Amino acid sequence: MLVTDLARIEKLSKQKENENWQFRSFLRSGRVSSRRIDAIVQRLNKEVTPQIDCTKCANCCKTIAPTLDAQDIATFAKGLAMPPEQLKSQHLRQDEEGFTFNAKTCPFLVDNKCSNYDHRPKACVSYPHLHKDGFVSRTIGVIDNCSICPIVFNVFERLKDELRYDDEPSASEEVF
Repeated sequence: MLVTDLARIEKLSKQKENENWQFRSFLRSGRVSSRRIDAIVQRLNKEVTPQIDCTKCANCCKTIAPTLDAQDIATFAKGLAMPPEQLKSQHLRQDEEGFTFNAKTCPFLVDNKCSNYDHRPKACVSYPHLHKDGFVSRTIGVIDNCSICPIVFNVFERLKDELRYDDEPSASEEVF
């Protein structure tokens, strides 16, 4: 059953925190190949994503500050018909990783939709990153995103089910 209520997802993510960290260790153990995990995650992502309307949620735009590089800034500014320097001075702040929006909720989120959608930063276009290879190397971020994104939460829970993971697998058990 698909879970979409954000309050319930946040609560369940907290309840499952230890289990999720143990599952991360299981994924990193090599008992299941990274290639197979990527294939399963990408398939689950394709199954779950169409069932969730991101515009009903937009929690990622309300809670995550994407890092923008120079190309992102130029593209986003062009979509707003403003010079990149104006975008930086009015809406961005610089940190050790690059530029991010200066407000917790993206200042360009209007009615749970990006008002500059066709010019979004690469991190926004790619979120929640489940279509990419290298899932196992990103599991810290995935666990963080379980409490933020219904897609991530549901894919991660289904991945545990599909790999028949429980938090105390027997030493001789193989999962393939």
